[in-house]
Amino acid sequence: MQSLKTIFSDTLHLFFPHVCTGCGSDLLQDDHFLCLRCSVNLPYTNFARHANNPIEKIFWGRIPLVAAHSEFYFAKESLIQHLIHELKYKGNQEIGIYLGELMGRSLLDSNRFKNIDYLIPLPLYPDKERKRGYNQATVICRGMSAILNVPVLSGNVTRKRFTETQTKKHRRERWENVADSFTVNDPEKMRGKNILLIDDVITTGATMEACGQTIMQAAEVKLSMAALAMAFK
Repeated sequence: MQSLKTIFSDTLHLFFPHVCTGCGSDLLQDDHFLCLRCSVNLPYTNFARHANNPIEKIFWGRIPLVAAHSEFYFAKESLIQHLIHELKYKGNQEIGIYLGELMGRSLLDSNRFKNIDYLIPLPLYPDKERKRGYNQATVICRGMSAILNVPVLSGNVTRKRFTETQTKKHRRERWENVADSFTVNDPEKMRGKNILLIDDVITTGATMEACGQTIMQAAEVKLSMAALAMAFK
């Protein structure tokens, strides 16, 4: 005999069906945000387990990192682009938490991301964060924190000046656009810690590099980086 909870859940699903964030098809009762087809088609990189992976090579000779990772490959018109668009522009924070959980599980299984003390979301300019209502990197960190049991340290690293969108800029232009954009408010809070800096998408790495350089100049830290997706430029 079905419990009242099951009957209520089935009735609710009948009138308000859960749909896949990826393709819009109805979700089965045990599905979470994505249907089975979309879940198995996520373009995982498996970078977390491999040194000298393509993300780490982006930063060679630019900033000394312990490790770097992106959970997925990014391509235009792809499922990942759609999911990140949902997170950034459609107010769908739940999908950001879910993707953060997926990335957290990948790092949990890797020996290269052990003993992380803080997750630090790449900060947005305050006006931009107020307009959006949240920082997408912070949302991703929340999902990761639930899996890794590592605290999120937000607000200690801030963006002190507005920068233009990086989307259509080349590598040199991206660096010039973000240079001297960040500040650390309390260096002692991070001194001697293992820091994992988080963003949604890495392309040339200019923004992450600028933020990472600011952190390393302010406090002696061991720095790693991770993003949901890597976009080739």
